[in-house]
Amino acid sequence: MKKNNKKLYGYQTTNRAKHNLKVHLILVCKYRKKLLKQGLKTNIKSIIRDIEINSDFDIIEMETDIDHIHLMIQYIPRVSISSIVNRIKSISTKRIWKLYQQFLQKHFWKEKTFWTDGYFVCSVGEASPETIRKYIQNQG
Repeated sequence: MKKNNKKLYGYQTTNRAKHNLKVHLILVCKYRKKLLKQGLKTNIKSIIRDIEINSDFDIIEMETDIDHIHLMIQYIPRVSISSIVNRIKSISTKRIWKLYQQFLQKHFWKEKTFWTDGYFVCSVGEASPETIRKYIQNQG
């Protein structure tokens, strides 16, 4: 999404659709290694912010724990969550290896990896499911 939207993090308009799609995403370090400390933590967040600039999603919130990172992301309907995750993981892994190659080789040997293969994601709504259910039931 472009950063010049008037209502950033509210409803977005693209072509013939109006939408407000947000997810909570968690990416975990491979083998649950406790790598997100000090400088690496700061750099991984900066790298992910750089990825956001040239992507069709916005990061609303981001914070790390010692072995994983939480993101709240807003995205547009034509972009899949799996493509967002793939983009973040692949680009951040390459960049973090350039910065911390010697350190990461001690943890992963010859395997140039950083994140687990999987991820956690769940939708984040502005209204509760019960509110939406009642709204639909009261139509017509």
